[in-house]
Amino acid sequence: MKLEITSPDKQIFSGDVDLVQLPGSDGLFEILNNHAPMIAALGPGRAKVQTPDGELQFFDIRGGVCEVLGNKITILAE
Repeated sequence: MKLEITSPDKQIFSGDVDLVQLPGSDGLFEILNNHAPMIAALGPGRAKVQTPDGELQFFDIRGGVCEVLGNKITILAE
Protein backbone atom coordinates (compact mmCIF):
# COMPACT_ATOMS: atom_id res chain seq x y z
CA MET A 1 0.00 0.00 0.00
CA LYS A 2 1.03 3.59 -0.50
CA LEU A 3 0.80 6.06 2.38
CA GLU A 4 1.02 9.83 2.36
CA ILE A 5 0.89 11.86 5.57
CA THR A 6 0.65 15.60 5.03
CA SER A 7 0.43 18.45 7.54
CA PRO A 8 -0.56 22.04 6.66
CA ASP A 9 3.10 23.02 6.17
CA LYS A 10 4.86 19.92 4.78
CA GLN A 11 4.74 16.30 3.73
CA ILE A 12 5.63 14.12 6.73
CA PHE A 13 5.75 10.64 5.17
CA SER A 14 5.42 9.12 1.72
CA GLY A 15 6.11 5.49 0.90
CA ASP A 16 5.06 1.85 0.95
CA VAL A 17 3.58 0.38 4.13
CA ASP A 18 2.12 -2.93 5.32
CA LEU A 19 0.04 -1.59 8.23
CA VAL A 20 -1.25 1.73 9.51
CA GLN A 21 -2.86 2.19 12.93
CA LEU A 22 -4.64 5.51 13.51
CA PRO A 23 -6.45 7.26 16.36
CA GLY A 24 -9.96 7.64 15.01
CA SER A 25 -12.46 9.98 16.62
CA ASP A 26 -14.11 6.89 18.20
CA GLY A 27 -10.91 4.91 18.97
CA LEU A 28 -7.98 3.16 17.31
CA PHE A 29 -8.35 1.40 13.96
CA GLU A 30 -5.95 -0.37 11.58
CA ILE A 31 -5.67 -0.38 7.81
CA LEU A 32 -4.19 -3.37 6.00
CA ASN A 33 -3.70 -4.20 2.31
CA ASN A 34 -6.93 -4.28 0.23
CA HIS A 35 -8.93 -2.39 2.88
CA ALA A 36 -12.40 -1.25 1.84
CA PRO A 37 -12.65 2.38 0.70
CA MET A 38 -13.39 4.77 3.56
CA ILE A 39 -13.04 8.27 4.95
CA ALA A 40 -12.51 8.70 8.71
CA ALA A 41 -12.09 11.60 11.11
CA LEU A 42 -8.95 11.39 13.25
CA GLY A 43 -8.58 12.42 16.85
CA PRO A 44 -5.47 13.26 18.86
CA GLY A 45 -2.99 10.43 19.37
CA ARG A 46 -0.19 8.51 17.73
CA ALA A 47 -0.18 7.05 14.22
CA LYS A 48 1.74 3.77 13.91
CA VAL A 49 3.19 2.82 10.52
CA GLN A 50 4.86 -0.50 9.64
CA THR A 51 6.98 -0.56 6.49
CA PRO A 52 7.48 -3.69 4.35
CA ASP A 53 10.88 -4.35 6.01
CA GLY A 54 9.19 -4.50 9.45
CA GLU A 55 10.35 -1.09 10.66
CA LEU A 56 7.88 0.74 12.91
CA GLN A 57 7.50 4.52 12.78
CA PHE A 58 5.28 6.67 14.99
CA PHE A 59 3.81 10.12 14.29
CA ASP A 60 1.99 12.28 16.84
CA ILE A 61 -1.12 13.92 15.43
CA ARG A 62 -3.73 16.26 16.90
CA GLY A 63 -6.50 15.34 14.49
CA GLY A 64 -7.29 15.30 10.81
CA VAL A 65 -8.85 13.15 8.10
CA CYS A 66 -7.90 9.80 6.55
CA GLU A 67 -8.97 8.53 3.11
CA VAL A 68 -8.44 4.94 1.94
CA LEU A 69 -9.01 4.24 -1.74
CA GLY A 70 -7.46 1.55 -3.94
CA ASN A 71 -4.56 0.61 -1.64
CA LYS A 72 -3.62 4.27 -1.19
CA ILE A 73 -3.96 5.96 2.19
CA THR A 74 -3.97 9.73 2.37
CA ILE A 75 -3.80 11.38 5.79
CA LEU A 76 -4.27 15.11 6.23
CA ALA A 77 -3.09 15.66 9.80
CA GLU A 78 -2.58 18.51 12.22
